Amino acid sequence: MDFGLVLQTDPPAARVVSLMKRAERNGFRYGWTFDSAVLWQEPFVIYSQILANTTKLKVGPMVTNPGTRTWEVTASTFATLNDMFGNRTLCGIGRGDSAMRVAGRKPNTLARISEAMKVIRDLGSGRQADLGGGTVVRFPWIKPGAELPVWMAAYGPKALKMAGEEADGFILQLADLYLTEYMVKAVKTAAADAGRDPAEVTVCVAAPAYVTADDSPEALGHARDQCRWFGGMVGNHVADLVAKYGEHSAQVPDELTAYIKARQGYDYSHHGRAGNPDTQFVPDEIVDRFCLIGPVERHVEKLRALRALGVDQFAVYDMHDAQEDVIDTYGTKVIPALDG
Repeated sequence: MDFGLVLQTDPPAARVVSLMKRAERNGFRYGWTFDSAVLWQEPFVIYSQILANTTKLKVGPMVTNPGTRTWEVTASTFATLNDMFGNRTLCGIGRGDSAMRVAGRKPNTLARISEAMKVIRDLGSGRQADLGGGTVVRFPWIKPGAELPVWMAAYGPKALKMAGEEADGFILQLADLYLTEYMVKAVKTAAADAGRDPAEVTVCVAAPAYVTADDSPEALGHARDQCRWFGGMVGNHVADLVAKYGEHSAQVPDELTAYIKARQGYDYSHHGRAGNPDTQFVPDEIVDRFCLIGPVERHVEKLRALRALGVDQFAVYDMHDAQEDVIDTYGTKVIPALDG
């Protein structure tokens, strides 16, 4: 199992770079960031510094979207970084939650994501692509051997199907074992039905991880409060699914949708942050299911279970009051236990 680190690009950018360097020293192979131009600093600028200050770490957004940048600009940015530092980027893409809504726009349609994935992947890998209306372009400066994998974030049935049919990787932003099994199966089945080898679709589960010294109520309570924001972030996507498919739909598991009944709006100024006041509706049970909470042994046990379900990478959302401690503990205790 590979490991990634997920950060927001809060200033100063030097701290983001420092934490990514720390992650690589501790055995992490991927460095991810949020991508929301209004809320945080521009990630692609910071990727250049991360890549310059690490040797093997691969970087990318978790996730970008096809609405805030034109597709040829997105592809050119990735391709330029790869030309400078080797093929060390990958494009995580989704509908766009905070990036689109904060700018007063609706999240993108699946059809638009599908078109964008093809264009971004082809241009970033040195092939030609149709930008629409018959305008076919190719970057003349790309060297042979360039490649740009595109991984798609998904929850709903149509998105899961599309990820299996079209994406190089599938990003699932929660670590619930039942839902992981359910969604990975949907993606792999869609890949097989499309004539693909399901093993070609990399599976990345992303969720907060908080390591405690013990499993006392006090320690677990603090960890849950530091990670409760995640249930609210996921809840934004779940609310869209409920609006589309209904509260009790055979197409979307109740295990995903039931917890948002008490949800009352969302202020993106607190997005992805510990102490988010709009996430008090998220119960402890959801925090425990969606995140990795507790002593090292609990993390190792859950990660082994995720690996058995077909998860290739676990990406640690590291937005809480123990950023360095989690990176170091994963490096010294958790990752070696999984490797062993």
